[in-house]
Amino acid sequence: MEYDDSAAAREATDRARAFMEEVVLPAERSHAGGESVSRETIADLREQAREYDIYAPQIPEEHGGMGMAFRDVLPVFEQAGRSLLGAPAMRVDAPDEGNMHTLELVGTDDQKENWLRPLVAGEIRSGFAMTEPAPGGGSDPKMLRTTAEKDGDEWVIDGHKWWTTQGGAADVLLVMARTDPDAHPYAGCSIILVPTDVEGVEIVRDIPHLGQSLVPESHAEITFDGVRVPEENLLGTENAGFDIAQQRLGPARLTHCMRFSGMAERALDVAKAYMDEREAFGSSLADKQAQRFSIAEAETELHAARTMVRDAAGKIAAGEEARVEVSMSKVFAARVAQETIDLAVQCCGGAGIGRDLPLADFYEAVRAFRIIDGADEVHKRTIARAAFEDVDPAEITAIPQFGDPAD
Repeated sequence: MEYDDSAAAREATDRARAFMEEVVLPAERSHAGGESVSRETIADLREQAREYDIYAPQIPEEHGGMGMAFRDVLPVFEQAGRSLLGAPAMRVDAPDEGNMHTLELVGTDDQKENWLRPLVAGEIRSGFAMTEPAPGGGSDPKMLRTTAEKDGDEWVIDGHKWWTTQGGAADVLLVMARTDPDAHPYAGCSIILVPTDVEGVEIVRDIPHLGQSLVPESHAEITFDGVRVPEENLLGTENAGFDIAQQRLGPARLTHCMRFSGMAERALDVAKAYMDEREAFGSSLADKQAQRFSIAEAETELHAARTMVRDAAGKIAAGEEARVEVSMSKVFAARVAQETIDLAVQCCGGAGIGRDLPLADFYEAVRAFRIIDGADEVHKRTIARAAFEDVDPAEITAIPQFGDPAD
């Protein structure tokens, strides 16, 4: 399919595709069978990504990236999503990608030097600590209970977080906390940078979860007990935490969409190759009409998902918030990716559920996409609210009316 991508985007995508085909996919195939890759393998892939001039394309050059425009990096993210190794290799992997974007947007010069630059280089890792156990903030972030109080020139943080992706391995956490208890949470929360080696930070556990096995990942439960950090660790403006988070989450949701779109496309590539070769009941599986139609529908929906994401990204690049468009993209792309990967598994039969092919890992990885960065229901709520904003009573002026039967 041809999209309205710029020349710079197409050139970067060509380099990313070559990197994936020549470096990443061979590395993935050498780790088949459920074997996890090492940090050394990821570091080696990152060095090769630099050689292909495709490392951290979304980050400004002064911080170690390539300085590409947000709209232009989307097809690169899609290429990265074709393997679970692609995103960490190109340094477009969550949650670091979103956290780097946040530091770039609102970080001070010192914060960028101390945290952004080593994050881009892959020397450290990060986590975004927002979600809390009940009765704290989950899908409804207004229920946030973690607090940060000023004591002299320090912030004192108390609270309980969980499902902090990569939190157990992170060197620094972006912690969302209430800094004005008298204000509405949307106007009274801040984001504070908290190194994980500070006294009072306890990684309670990495929560066992459904997920792929190729690239080790964790979702941590973390407590903060009288944690003290300098006041200059405030990220952005005090009490502007939710505004900053929205600036982070909109683009991050779209980059997630493109990564999972790439994963779904790769799943179809695997399925089509298998179906073309495998014969049953007198012909190849690729010749069976039901399977062919299912593949056709998946290809159509993936094209629609890519188009929706580009439309939303264009609005963000133009300075719009695009909350409805982002929510539509997130809900639709997540469903399409999940259904497409499920179809690929089904088409490959027993080979689909084995771990020699990447489909089993894809299948486990994609399910979380309908929950992370906002569950489907949260985004549908946003879409529905906008849908009912301008109801026109004139549309039902001709509705059938009935008189009193007694008349």
